[in-house]
Amino acid sequence: MDPTDVFLPVATDAPPLQIPSRGDHPAPRLGIVPQNIPISTNKFYANLFLGSQGQGVWTHPYSVTWSKGNGNARSWGMAVSHIEADQRAYGPQNPAINGNPVQYFINPIGIQSIVLSATELGPSTVLTSDTLQAFSANANLSPYAGSPARITFPLVQGMGFITGIYLNLQPAIQSSVFYRSVVPAGSPRPGIFKYRITLEDGRSWLLYASPNSGQDPRLLLESNTMLRGPCNWSGTFQVAKNPNGTAGEAIYDDSAGVYATSATVTGTSLGGIGSYQLHWIKAGSTFGNSVPRLIMFALPHHVQSFDRNGPTPQYETSLRLQTTTKGLATAVVADSWALSEPSLPAYIGFMPWTSSATGPKNLSSAAKRVIEGVAASEVRQNIAQQSNLDGMYSSGKVLSKFATLVYAIYDLEQLFDLAKEGLSQLKIAFSRFAANNQINPLVYDTAWSGVVSSSTYVLGDPGLDFGNTFYNDHHFHFAYFIHTAAILAQLDPLWLPSNRDWVNTLVRDASNPSTQDGYFPFSRAFDWYHGHSFAKGLFESADSKDEESTSEDAFFSYALKMWGQVTGDASMEARGNLMLAIQKRSFENYFLIKSDNLNQPANFIGNKVAGILFENKIDHATYFGNSPEYIQG
Repeated sequence: MDPTDVFLPVATDAPPLQIPSRGDHPAPRLGIVPQNIPISTNKFYANLFLGSQGQGVWTHPYSVTWSKGNGNARSWGMAVSHIEADQRAYGPQNPAINGNPVQYFINPIGIQSIVLSATELGPSTVLTSDTLQAFSANANLSPYAGSPARITFPLVQGMGFITGIYLNLQPAIQSSVFYRSVVPAGSPRPGIFKYRITLEDGRSWLLYASPNSGQDPRLLLESNTMLRGPCNWSGTFQVAKNPNGTAGEAIYDDSAGVYATSATVTGTSLGGIGSYQLHWIKAGSTFGNSVPRLIMFALPHHVQSFDRNGPTPQYETSLRLQTTTKGLATAVVADSWALSEPSLPAYIGFMPWTSSATGPKNLSSAAKRVIEGVAASEVRQNIAQQSNLDGMYSSGKVLSKFATLVYAIYDLEQLFDLAKEGLSQLKIAFSRFAANNQINPLVYDTAWSGVVSSSTYVLGDPGLDFGNTFYNDHHFHFAYFIHTAAILAQLDPLWLPSNRDWVNTLVRDASNPSTQDGYFPFSRAFDWYHGHSFAKGLFESADSKDEESTSEDAFFSYALKMWGQVTGDASMEARGNLMLAIQKRSFENYFLIKSDNLNQPANFIGNKVAGILFENKIDHATYFGNSPEYIQG
């Protein structure tokens, strides 16, 4: 049997005609250079083009922020920050929970350890972004709009260096933490010039210069905030934190001069085993016939799932850096990673699954009689009326609830006439949405390339339908419709042909698996680096992207898997299974916290669950309340 490619396109044609297009989305595309592929809305770099453009971007383990004249250095460059565990701030203890865990922890923002800037940057500086993809984006700082001179920062998740590519500018390498010492440290390879930096906080950093001319830039330490280079300089600067002394320096030296520019993911499924690979695309210096391997940082769930039969584990190093919310990241010197999930949940179907021998189909006759009486009254409610709500999220939950009920009546109780009665109602209710005749119909947004609620266009409030128009929570919202559709198609295959395209449009919006589909960005919600989805859409955030509902994140993957199964899309089904396996691993590492968890602070793990996990903090809370039953589930 051949392995199944999990990243085949669902479709590549335009959304169905009943979903009209419009190009006037209320969120402006600040500084985005036009590109030919759809722009992801829920990725780590969104603060580059939202709001003030002054909030951070977390690549892990580092973050970068446009300084905008702030900080001790008064710089207009790109500030680099790395936060240690002893720098965290903690919320109040909760005496209602055993062990009195803190409610939240947060990492400080605004610490400008190293700033890659230029003397020409000032109040007229503009920030643009380009080549926005699933794992990467370029941020560009220019002295003024239209200037040919610039610094380009290729921002890639997990990158080992923060790299600035200078074009005809005078480098200003600054620090708002203050330089204690800057020492030239020779050349690890011809054409690369190294500096050892110690800041006043006692932390050690390395700076590598790779001039296009090949000439030593002879950086001059002018003050405790300014390290100045030559005028009209072109080349790259790379900066990295080094907690490991000589051993760490040797690891960085081996990869200096090259940097990641983007990444792709591939994957297959075979015999209950899922395999996926992260491939880093790189650029930079060449040295004879050899190009150094990249240094990239792996999160704990990556290290756990590295394919032990492949080459990746041998490239792990002893260099580790703290991340903000995901434990220690491990430096890996390799241009690609091979990862494996050996236990795909292919055995899970429509009915509740249990590892026990006595599953749900083995209910006693007495229990079935009780269920039968309740089921009859439940399924005869007015499904169309109850689901006729003004938001996709609320409506979808109603439909999915009744779909589950109908399937249980059919499969568990085997009351086929009663199930048929409910199925007929469910089809009528679903048809309102498939025809796009709901209270707030969907529109295809050509600005950001997605299907969104029209509610905010009409009423102006970005928070309507939980921010659906601004791309919040699409995987949550659309999962309920996809799940409902899977059950409808399972129970009535003749229903499928006339509804497939509409449901697939929801799939493509939230989880397009292929860049061949030019109507939607690749994997809007699920982050193949982090191993889970991010829910926040086009909203500027000081703590970047977040997610609170792991159950709904997993439910989307489950709905995807089941829709793939009933439609005969083996790639989609396999992808759903792989996502579920990866989510199980990442949830156990970062969200669902056992007492022996090593990734979250010891004074937080007593909460047992994360609550809301941001890229920069974790808050044991929810957006809709702090009652324990809301947070714990």
